[in-house]
This record gives sequence, structure tokens and C-alpha cells, in this order.
Amino acid sequence: MKSLPVSIAAAVLLAGCGQSQQSTSPEGAKTVEVAAAQPEPVIERKKLWAKSYLNQKAPELIVEKWLSEKPEWKGKFLLVDFWATWCGPCLKAIPELNRFHEQFGDRMVVVGLSDEQASKVASMKQPHIEYYSAIDTQKRMKKEVEVKGIPHVMIIDTQGMVRWEGFPFLSGHELTEEVIKNLLSEHSGKTGEELKAEGK
Repeated sequence: MKSLPVSIAAAVLLAGCGQSQQSTSPEGAKTVEVAAAQPEPVIERKKLWAKSYLNQKAPELIVEKWLSEKPEWKGKFLLVDFWATWCGPCLKAIPELNRFHEQFGDRMVVVGLSDEQASKVASMKQPHIEYYSAIDTQKRMKKEVEVKGIPHVMIIDTQGMVRWEGFPFLSGHELTEEVIKNLLSEHSGKTGEELKAEGK
């Protein structure tokens, strides 16, 4: 007959999975129940300074005036950046958005949307915007999205669904080339290997 301490030790080892386990000695004489209480995992929600549209139909992009040529985004992803000339982080994002425009331009249209006057945006010489630029002083899409902090970026797939949203420099949730590659792969029907072969 096994000793009681051995039976208890076995029960403690079996309880490591986080569920209630029972251990019975071979003779059935002793039954020990051990419930290993484990804390609930902490799920950190992504901080947004706008209403979330993730995996929902995006509001319509309404433009008062294009400061660049008007792009055609049918069949392409659309990245909309809500920004302003007075916003430091917005200016910091421009070189990164230029790179996204250059690297993914054949599959994703990048648009900077400001609610300032055209003359104000046009007077900003640096950093230079190489992607599409527009204004809407009535803030129609901005109001629909309830943007309270800028820059705020939305990436919309070819079906009009929002696949990424938020502040592009948020720690742990940064918008990077890798993130965009994954979005294009996951929501366009092309595999990561196919995108890699295309140099995307």
C-alpha cells in the first residue's frame, strides 16, 4: 500500500493544469481534491481616441477638395490618415506614410485628410507629402469616426471593411510595414509568400 504523502504529492502535481483534479490511491482508500486557482489573464485593450470600426463597414470618405490628384482606390486598400499641420506626431508620421505609399502604392492608396484650410496645408513645405492629400473643413468623416486625437489612421480593405485603426505610434500596437503586409495578405486572398515574391 502506498503511503498517504505520496498520494497527496501526486495530487498536487496533477493540479498544475489549472482545473480541479482528483487523485485516488490504487486501493481507493483516499481521495484528495485540489483546486488550483489561477488568476484571470489580463487582456490589454488597444487605446483608441476615436470610435472603433474594426471589422465593420467604414464610413464614407468625403472630401471637400483634393490638394493632389484624386486617386482611384477601387479594388485597392485605402489608408486614411486624419492629421493637421500643427500636430507634431502627425508630422512625424508623414515620412512613414510616404514609405507606405511607395512600397504598397499598387495595392493600397494612402490619403492624408486634414480639416484645415487648403492654404494652410499647402503652406507646409516640410515634411513633404508624397501620397494623396485632401481637406474637408466640415470634418464629415472625422465626425462620423468621432476622432478625438490625431494622427488617427484607418486601413480599409477592398470590400470597405476597416482592418486596422488607431494611433500609429501606440506602444505595442505600432503601424509598421509588417502589419500592412499581414493585412494585405490576410484580407486580399494573397499569401505572404506571394506578396514576398512581388517584393511587397
